[in-house]
Amino acid sequence: MNGTMTLLKGLKSNKFFRNVLIMISGTAAAQIISFILSPIITRLYGPEAYGIMGTFMALIIIITPIASLTFPSAIVLPRDDGEAKGLIRISIYVSLVLASITFFIILIFQNNIVELLKLDSIQAFLYLIPLVIILAGIFQVTEQWLIRKKYFSVSAKSTFWQSIITQGSIVLIGLSYPAAVVLVLAQALKEGLKTTLMMLFMRKSNHIGSLDISRLGNDSLKYLLKKYKDFPIFRAPEVFLNSLSQSLPILMLTIFFGPASAGYYSICKNVLNLPISLIAKSVGDVFYPKVSESFNDDKDITKLIMRATLYLSLVGVIPFGLIIWLGPWLFSIVFGADWSYAGEYARWVALWTFFAFINIPSVKSLPVLSAQSFQLKYTIFMLISRLFMLIIGYYFFSSDIIAISLFSISGALLNVGLIISTIQISKKKYNV
Repeated sequence: MNGTMTLLKGLKSNKFFRNVLIMISGTAAAQIISFILSPIITRLYGPEAYGIMGTFMALIIIITPIASLTFPSAIVLPRDDGEAKGLIRISIYVSLVLASITFFIILIFQNNIVELLKLDSIQAFLYLIPLVIILAGIFQVTEQWLIRKKYFSVSAKSTFWQSIITQGSIVLIGLSYPAAVVLVLAQALKEGLKTTLMMLFMRKSNHIGSLDISRLGNDSLKYLLKKYKDFPIFRAPEVFLNSLSQSLPILMLTIFFGPASAGYYSICKNVLNLPISLIAKSVGDVFYPKVSESFNDDKDITKLIMRATLYLSLVGVIPFGLIIWLGPWLFSIVFGADWSYAGEYARWVALWTFFAFINIPSVKSLPVLSAQSFQLKYTIFMLISRLFMLIIGYYFFSSDIIAISLFSISGALLNVGLIISTIQISKKKYNV
């Protein structure tokens, strides 16, 4: 008993643990809201509307992570706030340029894009993408600044209120107008909403002065572009390819089997992403500055990576195991009989998602270890392998379930490989 009390006191006084709890509290509250309202939303809108939203989401999931060519990810790294603010300026400029380029590409090649990717169902929403890029760029710099300054409570509150506003609006509007456009607009605007909430809570907490964009540092932009060139050269392509890999099933299910199949996959991914957004992202957001500080202080980060991976494994084995065991039954009970088939998808996707869940510490550590070139090469291999599995499932078996199962098994094995490789890179860095 005394040992347990000592452990609890130790955890309570541990700053890293406290920060993780703060992040989890906001995300947990948001996910509870989402979980409570999801059965209502699925019954209001149905698989086809979800499929249209899922196809739109598949596109923006590919594009938004590179809205600023991953320069925001570097904001946590500098010792000096002035240098970090210079990276904020670069990030915003880049997102504005990319949004403009995307707008003209859509304007000129819209019909070709729709025909090539079979995007007839979302053609009307393509012009939302440039807006999403700008909102994502501003959101990313704000989020990374909060992580850098350890304003985790601001992030937690923003996550909670964004979920209430977004999910509540979907339900209220859906009661009289349950159309796919409602789901699409909610997804397109949610990062802009969260950024607005972050700014309001920073102002209320008197933190807004620390992010004074009108008085950015005087660091040379050329110097910063050169110093952090690994991010647009290696990190951005890796993130883009990884996001493409994540979105491949929805895009290919839409092309091969239609919007309903994409809807089944979308709902099962939303459910399986709950532990990732609830725990793994919170751990990752706190872990990233922690591992960066340890590295800057010349401390061996290998044990940090291994310990965080082990903890996430212990946390994730039960929820993901239950989905693998009872997927179809759980989905039909929670979301309605129309969604039972999505549970068959979920059984396989849960296997892959579990290893993506425990992979967060490794992914966060690779930029700190200057291993972004390796990460890019590995992601290219991952993309090709998983694309090949989807093609086999369609052309050789004509089965969406087999395509998803092959895709998920390959994803699980490749995530295990990345974890092992990251640990080896870290050990080699310190000659362990």
